[in-house]
Amino acid sequence: MTNPLLADWQSDFQLPPFADITDADFAPAFEAAMAEGRAAYAAIAENADAPSYANTVEAMEQADAVLDRVAGVFFNLAGADSTPAREALQRELSPKLSAYSSQIVNNRALFDRIETLWQARDTLGLDAEQDRVLMLYRRMFVRAGAALEGDAAARLTDVKSRLASLGTQFTQNLLADERGWYMPLDDLSGLPDFVISSASAAAEERGMEGHVITLSRSLIVPFLQLSKRRDLRERAYTAWTGRGANGGDTDNRAIAAEVLALRAERAKLLGYDSFADYKLETEMAGTPDAVRDLLMQVWKPARAKAMGDATKLEAMLQADGESGPLQPWDWRYYAEKLRRAEYDLDEAALKPYLSLDNMIAAAFDCAQKLFRLEFRALDVPLYHADARAWEVTRDGRHMAVFIGDYFARGSKRSGAWCSTMRSQRKLGGEVRPIVVNICNFAKGDPALLSYDDARTLFHEFGHALHQILSDVTHGFISGTSVARDFVELPSQLYEHWLEVPEVLAEHARHVETGAAMPQEMLDRLLGAQNFDQGFSTVEYVASALVDLEFHAGPPPSDPMQKQAEVLDALGMPQAIRMRHATPHFAHVFSGDGYSSGYYSYMWSEVMDADAFDAFREAGDAFDPATAAKLERFILSAGGSAEAETLYTAFRGRMPGVDALLRGRGLAA
Repeated sequence: MTNPLLADWQSDFQLPPFADITDADFAPAFEAAMAEGRAAYAAIAENADAPSYANTVEAMEQADAVLDRVAGVFFNLAGADSTPAREALQRELSPKLSAYSSQIVNNRALFDRIETLWQARDTLGLDAEQDRVLMLYRRMFVRAGAALEGDAAARLTDVKSRLASLGTQFTQNLLADERGWYMPLDDLSGLPDFVISSASAAAEERGMEGHVITLSRSLIVPFLQLSKRRDLRERAYTAWTGRGANGGDTDNRAIAAEVLALRAERAKLLGYDSFADYKLETEMAGTPDAVRDLLMQVWKPARAKAMGDATKLEAMLQADGESGPLQPWDWRYYAEKLRRAEYDLDEAALKPYLSLDNMIAAAFDCAQKLFRLEFRALDVPLYHADARAWEVTRDGRHMAVFIGDYFARGSKRSGAWCSTMRSQRKLGGEVRPIVVNICNFAKGDPALLSYDDARTLFHEFGHALHQILSDVTHGFISGTSVARDFVELPSQLYEHWLEVPEVLAEHARHVETGAAMPQEMLDRLLGAQNFDQGFSTVEYVASALVDLEFHAGPPPSDPMQKQAEVLDALGMPQAIRMRHATPHFAHVFSGDGYSSGYYSYMWSEVMDADAFDAFREAGDAFDPATAAKLERFILSAGGSAEAETLYTAFRGRMPGVDALLRGRGLAA
């Protein structure tokens, strides 16, 4: 029988044949794909012809075609719909894929061909994109250790393999803790219908009767906001913030320590003072000092705002007859009460106007107005019954397939993310992407979102647009293949369209009556945009600074102690915790993606605040000329130029931190 992962996909839009794929197909498919890739790279390295761009760079661009296809399916399923077999295979694959990558970048003959081209690049007649791709390939090889020899090269290979295994184990431990904990609810008093409905759906998903609270963010946050039971809030909050630190086989603290030590060793082998110096070299920020400077400019006003808010909330706590100081499990509850008092905003009254279907329609409608994109629902087999698909077109041209998988479930890791099963490229023939948005919203009938959830949906769809509108020749620089502190610009920028009054006026309609959100409710919602910004900014910046200090000096033998020292030096408010404590800081420890780079959301926010000002200055949130510039220089360009060059081409200059502080209501 032909392995369905390796056969030509004859389905519409060449979607993976999900109905035909079994878990048993993945291991042999990976083995075959890696064997084909090794042969392709060996043929390039051993080519007797003199190096040319075509027989070296373009050949390397296409060497992993089968592996990219198999991995695109597997790793999407491993994150969104895990099974024991997939988890076991992921643990087995991590060191194998790391070794495969090391074998390529440590191939001296390959590196010599690239170096020969690099030295002769002025005579090759390359266009701007080709020159950029050649530079990026050379940089990738050098930073991966291609210039190392002997024991140093062998040790770096071992370090990277071990890091890959540890990242997989960290993720699976976290998923196990999230999947394993739930709290039965016998007392529903004070909880609105949407929380009760979500708790019922969570119980049903676990084969239970009644209602349970789980560690899904879209369920636990409204519970913490609305439950009058302080004891239950404390129990749920303690479990939520204790993920990865419960002892036993799923404890991540020792893994974090080993990861930090290995990263420091990796940086030293490559000649850098610290892992942060190594990691930030290719980012917009450039240095740890530049990151620290940005974060501290925001930390000081954010902390001052949070301390003022804490005083108000503690007074409300004591007015309720509760003893002791304000605790972290109290903050969201009293902040929600204060929000209702100051803005008369009731989450239970608001959510019926923010149904999932309406917010998807809003995100699509904004994309149509800005970029002329059209979305047509597809009836095709997908990997899970909750997933939905649309064809994306423009002026009749196929642009992408977009898959949305929105509901929390035990087989899905927490958080929200965008990925691709296939990226855009032109080399070797036009290929249009398959783009996936994953969220963890509480399931309901109908599904209702908080305003935070709606922002998450817009955020991830902003990432999706970066992939859908990509228009480059080389897959190596396609879509979101950009600097880490630039990649969040499109996503965070797209959130701004949810704040446009006409968008909510058109799409925020009551799920039962179809009535538009009352104008006075809309005004109050938009007026409360910066409510509790002290809290949200402090919990984020604290996480970003801990991440930075983990990597900017010698690796700590006890990361938890280092975390405490950093927070103490900052004067962390007692009633606020880091958004992501070390044992569940998946951004940083599940892989290298955001390691020493969690700050990048804020670095991008400096730009997204300024970028949306371009539309304000044009007098229209959907100004066609500004949208065209945004697409040309940001969304379609991928990594075809330095991030600063692309942003300056769009805006005419780089921004300062002022727009961010204004946007968060933290400006003096």
